[in-house]
Amino acid sequence: MKWEIIHRTHYAYAGPVRDSFNEARLQPFSDEWQTVDHFLLKVLPAARLRHHHDFYSNTVHHFEIVEPHTTLLVESHLRVTIKPRPSLAETDSPWPLARIGEAARETRVFDFLQESRFVEMSPEFWRQAIDVTDGVTDTWQAALALMRWVHANLIYVPASTSANTHSRDVLRDKRGVCQDFAHVMLGLCRSLKIPALYVSGYLATEIASATHAWVEVLIPGIGWRPLDPTHNCQPDETYVKIAVGRDYADVAPIRGTYKGTTERTMDVSVRIERSQS
Repeated sequence: MKWEIIHRTHYAYAGPVRDSFNEARLQPFSDEWQTVDHFLLKVLPAARLRHHHDFYSNTVHHFEIVEPHTTLLVESHLRVTIKPRPSLAETDSPWPLARIGEAARETRVFDFLQESRFVEMSPEFWRQAIDVTDGVTDTWQAALALMRWVHANLIYVPASTSANTHSRDVLRDKRGVCQDFAHVMLGLCRSLKIPALYVSGYLATEIASATHAWVEVLIPGIGWRPLDPTHNCQPDETYVKIAVGRDYADVAPIRGTYKGTTERTMDVSVRIERSQS
């Protein structure tokens, strides 16, 4: 399945700003399940774009605008091909949950077993994870149980949280958006020593105004498997993966600093269409 996506972010400042230094994680992964056929990043005021790959293999574009400006536009155009990924049945992965720590040591996934900026591994998370998986002995079945619990017990409320909301607050208040659902599931999985990472991307079946978020869990003998706690499903060819990390702090689409007024507005729009080419 092919998708064409335009992601537009427009900043308007109350007065002139300068010395703007930015980085963008907007170029999707190319791997066995998806191929980037075309990618173009446009910045206005015009700036020289450079890129590198970060610690988690995300493509990071960076640019600076030194001269004074009152607006900033960052717009990505991409075309991507997604291959169908068969769903994994509950009985397809007989790896004992009691041995997951052993597998994690062998596969070097330390970062995805720890607390991070927005993900907590407190006694509350551990107790909740233990309760949800009571009687479950298989790693994959445990991950599915945690996803279903998050979906059933958290209420999706648009604009109820911010990009800086911590998972402990979401677990307490039981509401949030896709980013929050992912953060809570990460905390639950990691509390059971199941390696879990944060995924930022697009969901083509949604009317989107921003990116979507889900998680991937490591199942020994099978590899990383995606799970979407917001929609209680295994992502298919309607999901486009852009970046991965420990949590949202590692994958923010655009991040930067500048000198000048703190008063600004930001408008984000995402357009996704089925590609005919």
